[in-house]
Amino acid sequence: MTTMMTIKKYKNSISVALLASIMVFASSCTKDLLDPTPTTSIIDNEAFDNPARILLQVNGLYAGVRHGEFYGGRYIIYNEIRGDEFIVNRPNGVTGLDTWGQNVNSNTNEVVNLWSRSYAAINRINVFLAGLQANISKIDATLANQYIGEAEFLRALSYLALVQTYAKPYVFDNGASLGVPLRLVSETTLTGEGTNDLARSTVAQVYAQILKDLDDAEAKLPATPANGAFRAFKNTAIALKARVYLTQANYAQVVTESAKIISASAPFQAPTGGSRLDASFANVFNGAYTGTAAASETLLSFPFTTTDAPGTQNQLAYYFNTAPGNSEYYLNASGILANPAFSSTTDARAALTVKVVVNPTTTTTYLTKFKTISPFTDYIPVVRYAEVLLNAAEASARTGNLSRAADLLYAVRRRSDPTYTFAAADINTSTSLVNTILTERRIELLGEGFRAPDLKRLGLPLPSKGNTTSGIAPAVPTTAANYIWPISGRELQSNRLIVPNP
Repeated sequence: MTTMMTIKKYKNSISVALLASIMVFASSCTKDLLDPTPTTSIIDNEAFDNPARILLQVNGLYAGVRHGEFYGGRYIIYNEIRGDEFIVNRPNGVTGLDTWGQNVNSNTNEVVNLWSRSYAAINRINVFLAGLQANISKIDATLANQYIGEAEFLRALSYLALVQTYAKPYVFDNGASLGVPLRLVSETTLTGEGTNDLARSTVAQVYAQILKDLDDAEAKLPATPANGAFRAFKNTAIALKARVYLTQANYAQVVTESAKIISASAPFQAPTGGSRLDASFANVFNGAYTGTAAASETLLSFPFTTTDAPGTQNQLAYYFNTAPGNSEYYLNASGILANPAFSSTTDARAALTVKVVVNPTTTTTYLTKFKTISPFTDYIPVVRYAEVLLNAAEASARTGNLSRAADLLYAVRRRSDPTYTFAAADINTSTSLVNTILTERRIELLGEGFRAPDLKRLGLPLPSKGNTTSGIAPAVPTTAANYIWPISGRELQSNRLIVPNP
């Protein structure tokens, strides 16, 4: 790309997120940062000169969101190790020790980097939307609509990650608490003090924007996936909307959205787009979503290759696996690993763990869902059909449709364990059925980044974990200041209108 960037002033108070997004778009960053003379805009009309170049920009939007410090790995990891399913094995501040120990502050690397990468991705999306609108005649109208829908979907996904991490759960006060700044206008120049100033919107306002983006994305995205399942399509937007409504405890809307992509009876599948459970759970986690898994189970995944730039590989296997990984975190014996499913000889999900003998009296168990060797290029599962079914099952149980809820629950369980039958006491009341579904969710989605968000949407404390060898991470009550992450220290320095979390 030949585009450059304009910098009128370069001060310590500039937006780190904006700078990060500029670094993505520009090809000669070092020269431009040292050149005080403005050259051209961050992204000019050349980037939208023809359909091929516009497609490159679309691919770049996905690259921004799947960066290793955001949805390409670290966001998944942080949400898992903040919960209670993993124990730190190699205490190291570089690999999330402070996050695991519930001990981060505004200047902790993961707090700063996740915030910056999220907003860098969002700004890149905003710049793209403005640039596409200015050059809308250069591309077919249907394709332009699709690209807008993809951008809006990615912005919604990014804001959901931010508001769930840095703000109080919606269910605490129906979203009245402070959320995060809603940046919806592209920033293309760094002009010194004041350019980054923006107050925090409420949690409710952030969720309203997320849903607005997803409604529009649903209307604009194609009905069937393009390029495997590596880009959003209509079912992806619907599924994410159901996740958002579940986070808001708006269970009736979860049922409504899920009905668009789950048939009324078995075999449960979407009427269009090919979305359904893959017949084999093992096939879903083979290192890359290929073949039938790409066409059905995965509504969106982020692919990685050995040629990706440094920082983009996800390293999930490095954190959670022992070989080829680095054994950074092992499964907590007192967590969901204690469920009989993981000691079963008939449940396929048990095969995605491995025991390692530490000494004659001690073994540790690692998660092997992610298994590729360095540079750790396992694809990231962003939206899976199993989650879609579990979301709908929980919402159905909470709204009184126990029969539907049990059927959807069984669809997920019996995909991995075909003859399994739940005890009657586990599914015969709304309360027991919801609890069983939540347990199934922990089994099915283990290691995929759902544990901390689920605890918070349910208004539950973050449990204590650890032992005398690894150390103890204390429980975090819902009223504690560290229940949510602090606002990034760099944002507090550069944004005069933002306020920190209490």
